Amino acid sequence: MKKIFLYVSILSVSLLTTIDTNAQQKFPKMDVSPMDAASYPTNWREANKLVKVVYSRPQLKGRELEKLAPKGKVWRTGANEAAEITFYSDVNFGGKDIAAGTYSLFSIPGDDEWTVIISNQRNIWGSYFYKEAEDVARVTASVSESDENIEAFSIVFDGEEDNATMHMGWGKLIVSVPVEKK
Repeated sequence: MKKIFLYVSILSVSLLTTIDTNAQQKFPKMDVSPMDAASYPTNWREANKLVKVVYSRPQLKGRELEKLAPKGKVWRTGANEAAEITFYSDVNFGGKDIAAGTYSLFSIPGDDEWTVIISNQRNIWGSYFYKEAEDVARVTASVSESDENIEAFSIVFDGEEDNATMHMGWGKLIVSVPVEKK
Protein backbone atom coordinates (compact mmCIF):
# COMPACT_ATOMS: atom_id res chain seq x y z
CA MET A 1 0.00 0.00 0.00
CA LYS A 2 2.87 2.37 0.87
CA LYS A 3 4.49 1.61 -2.48
CA ILE A 4 1.27 2.42 -4.37
CA PHE A 5 0.86 5.67 -2.44
CA LEU A 6 4.51 6.60 -3.15
CA TYR A 7 4.11 5.71 -6.85
CA VAL A 8 0.88 7.76 -7.20
CA SER A 9 2.49 10.71 -5.38
CA ILE A 10 5.55 10.69 -7.64
CA LEU A 11 3.39 10.37 -10.73
CA SER A 12 1.16 13.27 -9.60
CA VAL A 13 4.11 15.54 -8.88
CA SER A 14 5.65 14.62 -12.24
CA LEU A 15 2.43 15.41 -14.08
CA LEU A 16 1.94 18.70 -12.25
CA THR A 17 5.51 19.72 -12.94
CA THR A 18 5.13 18.84 -16.62
CA ILE A 19 1.85 20.70 -16.91
CA ASP A 20 3.28 23.73 -15.08
CA THR A 21 6.41 23.96 -17.25
CA ASN A 22 4.37 23.65 -20.45
CA ALA A 23 1.92 26.36 -19.42
CA GLN A 24 3.19 29.72 -20.61
CA GLN A 25 1.53 33.07 -20.10
CA LYS A 26 0.63 34.74 -23.38
CA PHE A 27 1.26 38.49 -23.37
CA PRO A 28 -0.29 40.67 -26.09
CA LYS A 29 1.83 42.92 -28.29
CA MET A 30 2.15 46.54 -27.25
CA ASP A 31 -0.95 48.55 -28.08
CA VAL A 32 -0.49 50.93 -31.02
CA SER A 33 -2.19 53.63 -28.92
CA PRO A 34 -0.41 53.23 -25.59
CA MET A 35 -1.96 54.38 -22.35
CA ASP A 36 -0.54 57.45 -20.63
CA ALA A 37 -1.39 59.72 -17.72
CA ALA A 38 -1.11 63.46 -17.14
CA SER A 39 -1.56 65.15 -13.80
CA TYR A 40 -1.29 68.46 -12.01
CA PRO A 41 0.94 69.27 -10.27
CA THR A 42 3.16 67.69 -12.89
CA ASN A 43 6.07 66.95 -10.52
CA TRP A 44 6.01 63.21 -9.79
CA ARG A 45 7.28 63.89 -6.27
CA GLU A 46 4.16 65.91 -5.44
CA ALA A 47 1.63 63.38 -4.12
CA ASN A 48 -1.10 65.95 -3.44
CA LYS A 49 -2.61 66.13 -6.93
CA LEU A 50 -5.48 68.32 -8.11
CA VAL A 51 -6.32 66.34 -11.25
CA LYS A 52 -5.15 63.30 -13.20
CA VAL A 53 -6.18 62.06 -16.66
CA VAL A 54 -5.57 58.50 -17.85
CA TYR A 55 -5.96 58.18 -21.62
CA SER A 56 -4.67 56.34 -24.68
CA ARG A 57 -2.54 58.13 -27.28
CA PRO A 58 -3.62 57.61 -30.89
CA GLN A 59 -1.25 58.78 -33.61
CA LEU A 60 -2.02 60.60 -36.84
CA LYS A 61 0.25 58.42 -39.04
CA GLY A 62 -0.50 60.61 -42.06
CA ARG A 63 -4.25 60.69 -41.43
CA GLU A 64 -6.33 63.81 -41.04
CA LEU A 65 -7.29 64.75 -37.49
CA GLU A 66 -10.93 65.09 -38.49
CA LYS A 67 -11.01 61.43 -39.60
CA LEU A 68 -9.98 60.32 -36.10
CA ALA A 69 -11.88 62.95 -34.09
CA PRO A 70 -14.77 64.05 -36.34
CA LYS A 71 -16.11 67.58 -35.89
CA GLY A 72 -19.52 67.78 -34.29
CA LYS A 73 -19.46 64.19 -32.96
CA VAL A 74 -18.77 62.91 -29.45
CA TRP A 75 -15.20 61.60 -29.25
CA ARG A 76 -13.66 59.44 -26.51
CA THR A 77 -10.78 61.95 -26.09
CA GLY A 78 -8.04 59.53 -26.99
CA ALA A 79 -8.15 55.93 -28.17
CA ASN A 80 -9.53 52.65 -26.85
CA GLU A 81 -11.44 53.19 -23.59
CA ALA A 82 -12.91 56.60 -22.91
CA ALA A 83 -10.39 58.81 -21.13
CA GLU A 84 -10.77 58.87 -17.35
CA ILE A 85 -10.35 62.06 -15.31
CA THR A 86 -10.01 62.18 -11.54
CA PHE A 87 -10.42 65.34 -9.49
CA TYR A 88 -8.90 64.89 -6.03
CA SER A 89 -10.84 67.81 -4.59
CA ASP A 90 -13.83 69.88 -5.67
CA VAL A 91 -12.87 71.99 -8.69
CA ASN A 92 -14.13 74.54 -11.14
CA PHE A 93 -13.55 72.96 -14.55
CA GLY A 94 -13.95 75.43 -17.42
CA GLY A 95 -16.46 77.46 -15.42
CA LYS A 96 -18.47 74.52 -14.03
CA ASP A 97 -18.26 73.23 -10.47
CA ILE A 98 -17.36 69.53 -10.31
CA ALA A 99 -17.27 67.41 -7.14
CA ALA A 100 -14.16 65.39 -6.35
CA GLY A 101 -14.32 61.98 -8.00
CA THR A 102 -13.53 59.98 -11.12
CA TYR A 103 -15.38 60.55 -14.39
CA SER A 104 -15.07 59.85 -18.11
CA LEU A 105 -13.80 62.61 -20.36
CA PHE A 106 -15.40 63.08 -23.77
CA SER A 107 -15.18 65.93 -26.24
CA ILE A 108 -16.91 67.26 -29.32
CA PRO A 109 -14.40 68.82 -31.75
CA GLY A 110 -15.31 72.06 -33.49
CA ASP A 111 -13.63 74.67 -35.66
CA ASP A 112 -13.03 77.49 -33.19
CA GLU A 113 -13.94 75.74 -29.93
CA TRP A 114 -14.46 72.26 -28.54
CA THR A 115 -17.05 71.04 -26.09
CA VAL A 116 -15.41 69.06 -23.29
CA ILE A 117 -17.72 66.71 -21.41
CA ILE A 118 -17.39 65.32 -17.89
CA SER A 119 -19.56 62.19 -17.63
CA ASN A 120 -20.64 59.87 -14.82
CA GLN A 121 -20.21 56.92 -17.19
CA ARG A 122 -17.10 54.91 -16.38
CA ASN A 123 -15.21 51.96 -17.75
CA ILE A 124 -16.68 52.16 -21.24
CA TRP A 125 -15.09 51.45 -24.57
CA GLY A 126 -14.80 54.45 -26.84
CA SER A 127 -17.81 56.71 -27.19
CA TYR A 128 -20.08 54.07 -28.70
CA PHE A 129 -22.13 53.79 -25.51
CA TYR A 130 -21.99 57.47 -24.54
CA LYS A 131 -25.21 58.76 -22.95
CA GLU A 132 -25.82 62.49 -22.73
CA ALA A 133 -28.10 61.88 -19.72
CA GLU A 134 -24.95 60.91 -17.75
CA ASP A 135 -23.25 64.29 -18.35
CA VAL A 136 -22.07 66.07 -15.21
CA ALA A 137 -20.90 69.12 -17.14
CA ARG A 138 -20.23 70.41 -20.63
CA VAL A 139 -17.74 73.23 -21.02
CA THR A 140 -16.53 75.25 -23.95
CA ALA A 141 -12.79 74.98 -24.50
CA SER A 142 -10.66 77.40 -26.47
CA VAL A 143 -8.70 76.22 -29.50
CA SER A 144 -5.32 77.56 -30.52
CA GLU A 145 -2.77 76.57 -33.13
CA SER A 146 0.43 74.72 -32.31
CA ASP A 147 3.77 75.86 -33.72
CA GLU A 148 4.63 72.25 -34.48
CA ASN A 149 2.71 69.16 -35.52
CA ILE A 150 1.80 66.92 -32.58
CA GLU A 151 1.84 63.36 -33.96
CA ALA A 152 0.44 61.53 -30.91
CA PHE A 153 -2.58 62.88 -29.03
CA SER A 154 -1.24 64.36 -25.80
CA ILE A 155 -2.54 65.93 -22.59
CA VAL A 156 -0.42 68.21 -20.40
CA PHE A 157 -1.09 70.57 -17.52
CA ASP A 158 0.53 73.83 -16.52
CA GLY A 159 -0.30 76.34 -13.84
CA GLU A 160 0.52 77.77 -10.46
CA GLU A 161 -0.59 76.60 -7.02
CA ASP A 162 -4.28 75.57 -7.18
CA ASN A 163 -4.92 76.95 -10.68
CA ALA A 164 -4.07 74.86 -13.72
CA THR A 165 -4.89 74.57 -17.38
CA MET A 166 -5.38 71.25 -19.13
CA HIS A 167 -4.04 71.33 -22.70
CA MET A 168 -4.98 68.63 -25.21
CA GLY A 169 -2.81 68.69 -28.31
CA TRP A 170 -3.01 66.85 -31.59
CA GLY A 171 -2.01 67.77 -35.10
CA LYS A 172 -1.79 71.55 -35.18
CA LEU A 173 -4.48 72.07 -32.51
CA ILE A 174 -4.28 72.78 -28.80
CA VAL A 175 -7.50 72.68 -26.80
CA SER A 176 -7.33 74.32 -23.36
CA VAL A 177 -9.58 74.14 -20.27
CA PRO A 178 -8.87 75.88 -16.92
CA VAL A 179 -9.06 73.79 -13.72
CA GLU A 180 -9.19 75.56 -10.34
CA LYS A 181 -9.41 74.12 -6.85
CA LYS A 182 -12.51 75.32 -5.00
